Amino acid sequence: MRAAVIHAPKDIRIEEVPDPELVEATDVIVRVTHACICGSDLWAYQGVASRQPGQRIGHEFVGIVEAAGTAVRTLKAGQAVVAPFVWSDGTCEFCRAGLQTSCPEGGFWGQVGSDGGQGEAVRVPFADGTLVPLPAGLSDAELVKVLALSDVMSTGHHAALSARVTPGGTVAVVGDGAVGLCGVLAARRLGAERIIALGRHEVRTAIAREFGATDVVAERGADAVAAVQELTGGWGAHAVIEAVGTEESMRTAIRVARPGGYVGYVGVPHGGSGGVDIHTMFDNNVGLCGGVAPARAYIPELLADVLGGNLDPSPVFDVGVDLAGVPGGYAAMSDRTALKVLVRP
Repeated sequence: MRAAVIHAPKDIRIEEVPDPELVEATDVIVRVTHACICGSDLWAYQGVASRQPGQRIGHEFVGIVEAAGTAVRTLKAGQAVVAPFVWSDGTCEFCRAGLQTSCPEGGFWGQVGSDGGQGEAVRVPFADGTLVPLPAGLSDAELVKVLALSDVMSTGHHAALSARVTPGGTVAVVGDGAVGLCGVLAARRLGAERIIALGRHEVRTAIAREFGATDVVAERGADAVAAVQELTGGWGAHAVIEAVGTEESMRTAIRVARPGGYVGYVGVPHGGSGGVDIHTMFDNNVGLCGGVAPARAYIPELLADVLGGNLDPSPVFDVGVDLAGVPGGYAAMSDRTALKVLVRP
């Protein structure tokens, strides 16, 4: 079968790789129908995060079960499924607590020795604990909406919950990538009255407004903090979503929070910890919470809203490619000519 493989920074290739096979009785094989490229994939593409030459890549996918191990109880061949970006056994104490990302038996798609989501098929360990079954007969448009739950929508939701978004509150969202935009959508879903999107790419801030942003701040750093304070009568936001992961973005997020507010951080850290302004947090009683989103815990709830017509994160996909187009998709996202690339293998 064919799959995306990374050999070095800016060297993504589509290659023939071995077909996945059932290894454990709890495995299934999923034929991928929809996948995508994530902003966090770019850290490997740009050389910020290391990868072994020949390592698989991609961690978001929707597909059809082609084969199931003898111990699989909830899935069978022909079942449509969505995969969270981490597999998990579904039985450990962390999984039972809704923190599947800390499962001792868990792992990330594309890690050494595993299949990546940007390919024609994937071996899924612990299928019962990992995959979420989908109704039969969903349209392509519906499946694209569901695909966003695999990571970015669940991550935006995690950020909103971590930031303690409440009905009637004011939310600031730092970052206009797909996760930040889904954070806007999540804040609106949770009832925020005012949502301030911090971003300066007009195509993206237009999506933010479509998703529920009431204000847009294009400034950065101290100017962004001043702009948010002006919009909020000098106090700042009740809840802040940090969806970038740099020192500057974290510093901005902490400083635009009002006294007693919370910052929900989900941007993959790639700029050190200097942005954690502990003095401002201490002086203003600002709380900091977040981390890797346990998408498996959130997908069922969010899926119900997607299927009910109440949640549509699909506008974050602005470019579509087939598997052969994946290397170009990485280049487009790296050059910021694409927001998030949809892949139909």
